[in-house]
Amino acid sequence: MIVGLMLGMPIAFAMGGAGIFGIWLVTGNWQATMGTVGMCIFRSSAEYLLTTIPMFILLAYFTSASGMARNLYRAAASWVSNIPGGLAIGTIVAGAVFGALSGASTAAASVLSEVALPNMREHKYSDVLSTGAICLGATLDLLIPPSVAMVIYGILTETPINKLLIAGILPGIVLAVITVVIIFVWVRINPSIAPGRYHSTWADRRRSLADTWPSAILIVLILGMLYTGVVTPTEVAGIGAFGALLLALALRKLKWHAGLSALRATACTTAMIFAILIGATIFGYYITLTRVPQTIVAYVVGLNLNRHVVVILITLGYFFVSMFMDELPLQILSLPFTFPVIRALGFDPVWFGVMTIMMTIMGLIFPPVGMTAFVVSAVTKVELVTVYRGCGALIGGVFITTALVMLFPGLATWLPSVIG
Repeated sequence: MIVGLMLGMPIAFAMGGAGIFGIWLVTGNWQATMGTVGMCIFRSSAEYLLTTIPMFILLAYFTSASGMARNLYRAAASWVSNIPGGLAIGTIVAGAVFGALSGASTAAASVLSEVALPNMREHKYSDVLSTGAICLGATLDLLIPPSVAMVIYGILTETPINKLLIAGILPGIVLAVITVVIIFVWVRINPSIAPGRYHSTWADRRRSLADTWPSAILIVLILGMLYTGVVTPTEVAGIGAFGALLLALALRKLKWHAGLSALRATACTTAMIFAILIGATIFGYYITLTRVPQTIVAYVVGLNLNRHVVVILITLGYFFVSMFMDELPLQILSLPFTFPVIRALGFDPVWFGVMTIMMTIMGLIFPPVGMTAFVVSAVTKVELVTVYRGCGALIGGVFITTALVMLFPGLATWLPSVIG
């Protein structure tokens, strides 16, 4: 599998091909291997919960195509305009709020790049600060529901998805607040990175807030249904996507070509995710046949290490591997090994889900392979090195939030415990 990845093979085929070869080596029967592969393909793609994924992705593309994200950014920038670095802070706030309408960080990165960077450049913000704020704001999508990454984790570990989605709210807010504080301090120390001040009147602020009511309706609808549990996460995703479409059509904000582009992008993204899931299921079946996870659990438990030491080691491992891999393959490849250890040590699977997402966020903005940084660089035409400099200056917020979630698990588990 590693050889396939190094040769540039798509990860779905690298995992699937290695899994098929491994199953054949273990069973020694080609016909049985093909029967197993067919079963894995059906099991991994016919799961009802997987319908959540395209709906959350479609929700993200509908809200971005209809201009809701642009209105959110304008409102956030207006209300923090008098603060040093206000436009960068507004980008973080807009990213956090847009996270409640989008489950895909790459979509959020693209949208924020288009609406935020021109405004910050107009006010002479440095590209380092601007792109760093865009990257951090976009990755908040992974924590704040709806989150495709949380859905994938829930499916792979059989953890209740509604609890996982709710669990990301408080850590997401904490990460946003810490990042805002870092930007504020950074600008105070070095005012040259944000010399221009964006002034807006109270009338402008009220007007910008009035433009966000469609987003507010969707956010209240989605979070309200998730928190009360009146419908399943799958139904929440469908209602959210349909609601975004109705609002966009009612306001005449969704052009015909933009709607088709949203559908096309959703289909492409969903196909990619399903291909990876199929490849991962085949490879996972091979791993199960070899009993490697059980062996690892027995070995770790036999070491008699403090369980918190084990978590710290797993966290460091995630941080290292996430620098070379996107969030979806990272989860799929790592969870068959790490999740059984976590359960054997008695940790809450919902808490570990949030910890996994925090590690994923680091990888998305950290070199050498930071997918969100790649997207921001491609959309803004800013050199990748400059984007990484901005991310490096703000990544301290991710480290601090991860440490807080580790030290105070209630940040991740309190809200899910309330919903029962």
